[in-house]
Amino acid sequence: MRRDDLKRLWTFNNDIAVELAGGGDPPMPQSLERLLAEFDSQASRGGRNGAGFAIEADDQCIGQCALFNFDSVARTAELGITIGDPAYWGKGYGREAIQLLLTYGFRHHNLNKVHLRVHARNERAVRAYAACGFVEEGRMRQQVWSDGAYDDLICMGVLHNEVAW
Repeated sequence: MRRDDLKRLWTFNNDIAVELAGGGDPPMPQSLERLLAEFDSQASRGGRNGAGFAIEADDQCIGQCALFNFDSVARTAELGITIGDPAYWGKGYGREAIQLLLTYGFRHHNLNKVHLRVHARNERAVRAYAACGFVEEGRMRQQVWSDGAYDDLICMGVLHNEVAW
């Protein structure tokens, strides 16, 4: 992710439709100044960039994805992804990014499992995760409040040996 991606990501972070589609709990506005300050603070510490990436198509940032909450003992990590530009929804960019993250996590970090949480109403995301090998491991009933109603939170995971390389 580069600093010049942030203005576009900021737009996505403040788009109520994008936030609700991704399960914002609840959606909260974010100033561009705060996003830039957070990026600059992390960059000033030096070191590696971590496992967060911009998703690009047609020479522009259309979203972001990451592996986070690494557990070095259990060899697990959590996956998060947002395609922020609705013009790119349903066109396979999310699935491709998920597959690339899985390859990165399993091959380069020796992970055994990647897991995630998704709102049950986000059927498009649930289908994309399933297409990438994730299976439902649990469901927390009415766990989240989103867009005026309670929603189930689905826990999904995929093991290294379940991915078709």
